[in-house]
Amino acid sequence: MPKLTIDNREVEVPAGATILQAAEKLGIEIPTLCYLEGQACQTSCLVCVVKLSGTDRLVPSCATVAVDGMQIESQTEEVRQTRKTALELLLSEHRGDCLAPCFFACPAHMDIPLMLRQISQGNLAEAIATVKRDIAMPAVLGRICPAPCEKACRRAAGDGAVTIRQLKRYVADVDLGAENPYRPECEAASGKSVAIVGAGPTGLSAAYYLLRKGHAVTLFDDQKEPGGRLRYQIGEEKLPRNVLNAEIDSIIALGAELRMDTPVGERPSLDDLAQQFDVTLLARGPLDPKQPNHWGLETGKRGIKAEKGTFQTNRPGIFAAGGATGGKTLPVRSVADGKDVARAMHQYLAGQPVVAAERPFSSRMGRLTADQISVFMLGASDAARREPAENCSPDEAVRQSGRCLECDCRGHGTCKLEHYAAEYGADPRRYKGKPKAIRAIVRQAGVVFEPGKCINCGLCIEITRTAGEPLGLTFVGRGFDVRVDIPFDEPLKEALGNVAAQCVAACPTAALSIADSADSSCRPRPDR
Repeated sequence: MPKLTIDNREVEVPAGATILQAAEKLGIEIPTLCYLEGQACQTSCLVCVVKLSGTDRLVPSCATVAVDGMQIESQTEEVRQTRKTALELLLSEHRGDCLAPCFFACPAHMDIPLMLRQISQGNLAEAIATVKRDIAMPAVLGRICPAPCEKACRRAAGDGAVTIRQLKRYVADVDLGAENPYRPECEAASGKSVAIVGAGPTGLSAAYYLLRKGHAVTLFDDQKEPGGRLRYQIGEEKLPRNVLNAEIDSIIALGAELRMDTPVGERPSLDDLAQQFDVTLLARGPLDPKQPNHWGLETGKRGIKAEKGTFQTNRPGIFAAGGATGGKTLPVRSVADGKDVARAMHQYLAGQPVVAAERPFSSRMGRLTADQISVFMLGASDAARREPAENCSPDEAVRQSGRCLECDCRGHGTCKLEHYAAEYGADPRRYKGKPKAIRAIVRQAGVVFEPGKCINCGLCIEITRTAGEPLGLTFVGRGFDVRVDIPFDEPLKEALGNVAAQCVAACPTAALSIADSADSSCRPRPDR
């Protein structure tokens, strides 16, 4: 049995074993996209390369047989850079969004497509939980948000964007009117206390997410009632006070203490709060220019100086967000900041390094031309855009949510290409591959085939061949135009036969996936 070393660790493997198998025995992870145990090696992705020590050779570990005395390097900078390049070349022709355009346009980064799918299935209890994972006051924002998500909606370039804002409002209003409105589970009491100066949109949102983490929260405000500019700068006709009060009450009900008509200045002072509480957030509106200096805080151009992404000031344990840092922002931005600053404060309270949230990796299709949009719309729900009325019916909500083109990926979070691209810092825009023509997504027998996401790994072809499926899948075309396809334009069901589930499980990019329960009411989506 051959013995070899990988990263200076010796391992013995059976004759005929590969370097990849030897690495697995040592617990060393080598990325693979086109390898499947028990199937012939494809060596098409080249992300599994390793280096033979003492040589200039980089070899695919999945197909290179281990030889006695081999010395392998699997984690050097040269190897990692080669894998990164391989990933970037694959991404250059990969046409699909990990996350939908509306996700990036939403300041709170809410999972909008998931909410819409849940509405279309009539699962409003799940939909409100999805919304409140990222937005603490959806009924309020459903009335006053300028809906940047709708401007980014791909259907906007066709026959009108999905009515995302109104559907979010619909879900929130139904929940507020329910006998038992949604109440998130809060973690066990942490024993940590938080002071929040300002009971406006930023402070209330921060309180909501800190309470969910089990921290005790006390809100201070110099007004008689909570809400800040939502109450005192936005008219009743645009934001009914019963709606505002109901959403504020749902936050306070999680255990927050309100100290209204209590300006923080002399008594209590910021020093008092710093002594009485484990951490303090300054989230009130614009301050007297002299106030930050009086508190011993550095100032920026428009207010208290806070580190971008972490919201930390120069005083340990003092955070600042919202109007306290200067300038007027959209309420949706303020609510989003409340969620983000709560995350940073929780890190601080938990004794963790306080770091800004990382922007998630996402392969993005980008803007489509008018011709591409027309093809993208083929088979879409033909329901016309309609602003749901205040008392929107469930049927109308289902129809409007069914207009979503589902630009997000079913494989998000489990896609191997996404995972390794993020791990190796691959740039999807590094290389410009030849754009693939838009081809219709095929949805048959519970399986969805999205050709634009396919990286030609060949695993589905090999699985159907090994299983002896009479039709199977195959490569068609030549050179750069080669692609996986269904022979003779036969149905996908016939091509996959009895191994559909195996092909879906093996697919590294979710080009093949299981249709979710909402797919019966949605269209076959083209990709490019």
